[in-house]
Amino acid sequence: MSATAQRADGPHATRPDVGLASLRVRGFRSALDVTLAPGRLCALVGEANAGKSNLLLAIRALLDPGAAGLGPEDAKPLGGTITITGSLAGGGELELQTAPPAAPLRRGGPAPAVAFLPGELRSGPLIAPGGAPGGAALERFRAVLAEHLASAGDGSSTGSAAALVSALETCAAGGQRGLVLLIEEPELYLRPQAQRYLYRLLRRFADCGNQVVYSTHSPSFLNVARLEELALVQRTREGGTTVEQPQPISSDEDFRVLTEFDAERSELFLARAALLVEGQTEKLAFPFVFSALGHDLDREGISIVACGGKGNLPLFARVCRAAGVPFVAVFDRDAPPGRRPTYSARRLNAIITQIAGPDRVVVLAPDFEAAAGLVGHHHKPERAWRSLRSRPPDQLPPLLIDAVRRVLALARDR
Repeated sequence: MSATAQRADGPHATRPDVGLASLRVRGFRSALDVTLAPGRLCALVGEANAGKSNLLLAIRALLDPGAAGLGPEDAKPLGGTITITGSLAGGGELELQTAPPAAPLRRGGPAPAVAFLPGELRSGPLIAPGGAPGGAALERFRAVLAEHLASAGDGSSTGSAAALVSALETCAAGGQRGLVLLIEEPELYLRPQAQRYLYRLLRRFADCGNQVVYSTHSPSFLNVARLEELALVQRTREGGTTVEQPQPISSDEDFRVLTEFDAERSELFLARAALLVEGQTEKLAFPFVFSALGHDLDREGISIVACGGKGNLPLFARVCRAAGVPFVAVFDRDAPPGRRPTYSARRLNAIITQIAGPDRVVVLAPDFEAAAGLVGHHHKPERAWRSLRSRPPDQLPPLLIDAVRRVLALARDR
């Protein structure tokens, strides 16, 4: 979908037609006091055990009287009261309050139909039991799911996941509307191409007049041009869940974001911290610096993002800032020590430093090749790879070590 098509209905493109306009959860598991504005489509993004599934379960508990009851172990503090309130997209309020094991007290008008697809049922019936009697939208969705599951026939996890894709295809094509769809990790058991297709189907399904909220660990389900659709879920040191929803990317930058952010670069939303570098040379070289210092990038949850040139660093830095992802930017000064860069280089250096902050930039003078001790500018990625992969720690460039230590500190502080 093009940037123009995505923005066609204005600044409130993600305002839901059905479902919840806002949600507040208090005292439910790790959600001690959390607010969320889900929008038409909302991706819950965060590390394992951050509380993403708790938010999905809270929405289900509020909307579905037929959902499994809440137990004493769900109340925090133990024996306390759980309160879940929501404003409906079409107007009206809902409230659920309970002190388990007492029966919940529900206030407000009728809730929209809700379907919950937990990850644990992806290899079986897909949809959790429950639902208010007479919910036509839910029954239609159940029937379509059952039909495609029967067609899949083999009962395997991959077959069930493929049935989910086919069912959503049918529902979107048929204009199904009026349903709140909650999904844990829609990417399960799907190859990357199918994941990307399913994401487009979920968006199409939401645009038909439904609401879709899902948790994910896959960059295929994260639309960088739609930052406002991301809900960044984190766990505090005290054990509670927090949610941050970024502001949307400005309309003059949305096309650049679409063209610059592929699935690999979108991994930064799933990272504890990101190291922003100019290009492929630095992206290939820095893993060896981490390794020589005794650190594993993946274990630390750090993404090295090649921004496609120094001119793109401000854009990537703004996206990281908007999404709350800690980052360090490494870039060339483009002038040797003692000499002033050109006006355009000075201006770009200043913009990057202003966005990132002076403690989050490492400036290489005059450039990466000189800082890394490489001679010449031909075949830079290969020469950097061959040179740095075999260096002992005491022969590593100090500025590269500085960058690694800064981003490690940010990742470990989360």
